[in-house]
Amino acid sequence: LARFIHRHSGRYGEPFLAINCAALPPTLLESELFGHKKGSFTGADSDKKGLFVEAGQGTLFLDEVSELSLELQAKLLRALQEREVRPVGGVKSAPVQARIIAASNKDLRESAAGGGFREDLYYRLAVFPLLIMPLRQRRQDILPLARHFLDRFKPGHPGFSPESVRRLEAYSLPGDVRELENWIEYSVILAG
Repeated sequence: LARFIHRHSGRYGEPFLAINCAALPPTLLESELFGHKKGSFTGADSDKKGLFVEAGQGTLFLDEVSELSLELQAKLLRALQEREVRPVGGVKSAPVQARIIAASNKDLRESAAGGGFREDLYYRLAVFPLLIMPLRQRRQDILPLARHFLDRFKPGHPGFSPESVRRLEAYSLPGDVRELENWIEYSVILAG
């Protein structure tokens, strides 16, 4: 959905950058988001622009934003509030012009109410919230998505048997779209 929004906006010609906030340790994630100056830590052998700056006037997608540490949440809040970032070890701030899209598999409002997510950051991110229901609650999307994945993994494939369609539509897909994509790829490999 983040890519769809980017492609169908006035920012389409600009970069689309994405980062999984759960995949990196906090210190590395901070450097990836905000950049760093040469010598600011061991291994920082050159200056590095962060994703906020690299995105330019494009879109920065923060996936699994609920996994940020409280310290990084505070820094993200400041970046969003002030529309500027300061690289790790830097003294000058750089302006942020990118659109920020954030996603979470958790209810951020509940996390904020429970103290696991900063409430002020929640309100900064939830300017225009979109709730994407899991596939098990929008079963009509399963077959079109499955066909999309099949075409990606095996272009020109004739499609699914009626039995496969029945099984796909009956399965609860606890892993949602990622599980569906995985099963289609697995099936293509097995089918030869």
